[in-house]
Amino acid sequence: MSTSTGGTPAGGTDASSAELAAAAADFTWLLNRFATETAGVVDAIAVSSDGLLIAVSELRQQADSERLAAIVSGITSLAAGASGNYGLGALNKVIIDLDGGHVLVSAIGSGAVLGVVTDKEAKLGNIAYEMTVFANRAGAALSPQLVLELKNSVGAASAR
Repeated sequence: MSTSTGGTPAGGTDASSAELAAAAADFTWLLNRFATETAGVVDAIAVSSDGLLIAVSELRQQADSERLAAIVSGITSLAAGASGNYGLGALNKVIIDLDGGHVLVSAIGSGAVLGVVTDKEAKLGNIAYEMTVFANRAGAALSPQLVLELKNSVGAASAR
């Protein structure tokens, strides 16, 4: 008969908590790697379907990432409205071309999107390709449990 210690239910959820924490760290590492190794990227974040940050790159301050999360959430909502009104299907990518750079938003799995800010010289084809590679690597692992763990870890980091 197994017993519970330290508030963990009998049956060993310590292992699954450790696995979730490791998966969250891997996801964040992949995002940071994408942001730091992709030429032209100024900032990159992952946002849940409810508009909350789930991962941030180390390129900018946390406050910048929270503002970008609100922007990405709004863009995602506008895309969903256009899709619903015209029957265009699920979000693939949204690209906003501005005088000083670009904002790109892409689906990365069920319930999450990737938001990327680039400089003007960024090669959009390369950025879009790398976003797709990131989505294929990281998006497959995005379960509701992992999204919750990521939200909690970003929230804990911003409280520091």
